[in-house]
Amino acid sequence: MSAMLDALVGNKVEIVTNDGRVVVGILKGLDQVVNVVLANTEERVFTPEGVDRQALGLYLIRGDNVAVVGAVDENTELGMDFSTIKAQQLPPIVHD
Repeated sequence: MSAMLDALVGNKVEIVTNDGRVVVGILKGLDQVVNVVLANTEERVFTPEGVDRQALGLYLIRGDNVAVVGAVDENTELGMDFSTIKAQQLPPIVHD
């Protein structure tokens, strides 16, 4: 997986973690177990009232907590009005 993500270094990505957090930032680096370092990071908390965007700055996410990594289309994101987006938070993944 890390070989596929190498192409995203330097680009804006969105990461969903196993506990349901959504984190967006510039991918600065990663290793073979997908520990990732993000710059200009923000967490997006989705609620029925709207999206709460919390600045995190430089951020490290351990690979065992990464569920999904995807590239962000910055042109599409610029046109989004986050105040109109309402959603329930993602539930955490439960390991049996």
